[in-house]
Amino acid sequence: MWLDIQVFGFRALWSPYFMLFVLGLAILYYLITGPMRYRFTDDDVPPVKQQVTFYIALVVLYIVKGSPVDLLSHIMLTAHMIQTALFYFVLPVLLIKGIPVWIWRKVFAVPILRTVLNILRKPILSLLMFNAMLAIYHVPEVFDFTKSHIIVHSIVHIVLLLAALLMWWPVISPLPEHTQLHPLIKMGYLAGSATIITVACALIIFSSQPMYMAYSSEGAWITAMSLCVPQDVLLGLEGTLSGPEMFSPMSTLHDQQLGGVLMQIMQTIVYSFTIGRIFFRWFKRENLKIDPMPVGSDVIK
Repeated sequence: MWLDIQVFGFRALWSPYFMLFVLGLAILYYLITGPMRYRFTDDDVPPVKQQVTFYIALVVLYIVKGSPVDLLSHIMLTAHMIQTALFYFVLPVLLIKGIPVWIWRKVFAVPILRTVLNILRKPILSLLMFNAMLAIYHVPEVFDFTKSHIIVHSIVHIVLLLAALLMWWPVISPLPEHTQLHPLIKMGYLAGSATIITVACALIIFSSQPMYMAYSSEGAWITAMSLCVPQDVLLGLEGTLSGPEMFSPMSTLHDQQLGGVLMQIMQTIVYSFTIGRIFFRWFKRENLKIDPMPVGSDVIK
């Protein structure tokens, strides 16, 4: 497969312009949190761990949107689901953890943003909003339409990423005043989100026929490929591309089913890991509490 997709060229495989964009974000982060931070705050340089977390977030961002994974996501639904899991379940966590608290406070200090974000970050609303949007995005008609319009495709992915950030915010917010949920409620919150996504994955896994024209129709597939392959390259390959099956070792239906399975596995791993961390931290904290001896109690010697 790797040799086969070389026909699309370096720009389609490695997205050099997006690579420059990600490098620009890295430089901007370094300047704002390092040499130029005194223009915005009196806080110290972020801990090395936090800096590394943000840079890992940028690596994940490039992998899902700039590397061959992005190209493959237009060829195989399996790659799309891997991309989706990383983009909405891993990247938001790394961004929230990697950006210093003082930057988040300045974001919430902007009058208009403060009003909107304080509404959208409400746990029930953020949970339902993200999962509903992700489910609607994967409705075949919506998915195929998005894959055929580059502007719509970009807007949808940005909005979904913002919704994912808001979904994760009540659980891992670095602002103490925004993380007032009891640990048990946080665990239930994440379990609820995982359940909703499991239902959506099941519909894809157990479908008896291909659901998406973007992966099963030659015309729709070529249109979808134009989102990541330069137009001149596609024109040069005109007449030689029969469809996504020429690059995939699986049938369209098996690719779809595997994609649903991988999405289910990846989201389960992320949610289970987070729930586990919340549980053990809560359990440890509860164990450290010392109950006072009741007044007047007898001590047995």
